[in-house]
Amino acid sequence: MNNDASSRPSLRYAAVTFDCPDPVELSRFYAEVLKLPVLYSTDDFVLLGEEGSAGLGFNRLADYRRPTWPDPSQEKQAHLELGVDDLDEAQTWLLDRGAVAPATQPEPDRWRVLLDPAGHPFCVTTLA
Repeated sequence: MNNDASSRPSLRYAAVTFDCPDPVELSRFYAEVLKLPVLYSTDDFVLLGEEGSAGLGFNRLADYRRPTWPDPSQEKQAHLELGVDDLDEAQTWLLDRGAVAPATQPEPDRWRVLLDPAGHPFCVTTLA
């Protein structure tokens, strides 16, 4: 293993991509929530973001299975943490746009777990 910094390739964080049944539909939810424009779009993949910044991608998966959080039968694999000023206000706004509030809330005074339209859990918190 060569630890010489001059031989290290230039790497940068580019995006996080979520599998889903309909990338156009799911990208609309996050585009509105995060105020991100579409950088690239096909029927099977959509990338949101600002030029020169990390993006958020959505990839069509034909046999997509929704996460079942908090039931561990189909784990969430990854989730986003969104910083907010007011938990109640943010939750209401997100629910109006298609998010779903599951019955289980581990620490509702610190953060809220919501599900996006494809079932991916994400959190809103005042800690970020």
